[in-house]
Amino acid sequence: MLNRNRKMIMLLITVMVMSIWLAACGTKPAENEAGENDTTTETETQTEAPTERTLTDAMGHEVKIPANPERIIASYLEDNLVTLGVKPVAQWSVANGIQEYLQKDLNGIPTIAFDLPFEAVTSFNPDLIIIGSESVVEGEKYAQYSKIAPTYVLGDEINSDWRKTLLKIGEILNKSDEAQQALDDYEVKASEIKEKINTVTGGTKSAAAIWLVSGKFFIVSDNVSSGEVMYKELGLVEPEVVKEISANATGNWSSISMEKLAEMDVDYLFFVNSDEGTGSEALKDPVWQSIPAVKNGNLFEFTRSSSWLYSGVQANLQIMEDIQNSIVK
Repeated sequence: MLNRNRKMIMLLITVMVMSIWLAACGTKPAENEAGENDTTTETETQTEAPTERTLTDAMGHEVKIPANPERIIASYLEDNLVTLGVKPVAQWSVANGIQEYLQKDLNGIPTIAFDLPFEAVTSFNPDLIIIGSESVVEGEKYAQYSKIAPTYVLGDEINSDWRKTLLKIGEILNKSDEAQQALDDYEVKASEIKEKINTVTGGTKSAAAIWLVSGKFFIVSDNVSSGEVMYKELGLVEPEVVKEISANATGNWSSISMEKLAEMDVDYLFFVNSDEGTGSEALKDPVWQSIPAVKNGNLFEFTRSSSWLYSGVQANLQIMEDIQNSIVK
């Protein structure tokens, strides 16, 4: 009887040891599997992380773009940076102002002169410089800038088209998806506003944008800035005077004489007044007073701090909202 009990005890001990051993062995593949998964996840994360890239700019320069540029100078391209959620280390300025329509996002960002003096650029210690036009870096200027930081030139072909500009800057900053999404959202918003405006205008009302500065009138071309927004995006009718001046325009805004203003048979006039507070004597001229939009109370005035002089997602959306708020009551 005693021997039988001993055998039973030995059998139970053997079974317990075998169970523990099998359990331990059974956990090893799971641990290995977990380890392999952790390794794979870490590898995938490392693969997705931004890395330094070499891109060729419009002038043929091979530019090494930092993996995560944090101190960017992109003078007069800030609309695109704001759209992509990027703050520059310095923002564009001229003697009499900055891009005030962007200050909700750029408030407090130091200014830099529009012509980008080398000493000023150096003082901001940028890790990436983005230049719009080739003319900005003509002569030996590119070599000087590239000594300060990697310098990428968009070129006039891209810089003259705000959509291409946004997409290219998105590519440079490794934010192509964000740039495309911003454009998609923009198109949806433009379509919504156009529909609302058409309910009032029936698609038959004409419009023009006039800028008064230093006592002289200028009119926007039909394919840029607020001209593009009015005629291409929102479908307002382009007056013949605007077509005529746009055909020979050499800039975004062209001087317009009082004689041409007299021919301005336009339903809506959007007026950027940079002479506000200084007299605006030109507005007392009988020719100005005779423009149908002025006579009929369809003159809508904006200050120079508005976005009407600029282009880009931020500028255009603000212009659209101004037009909607003016026309749609």
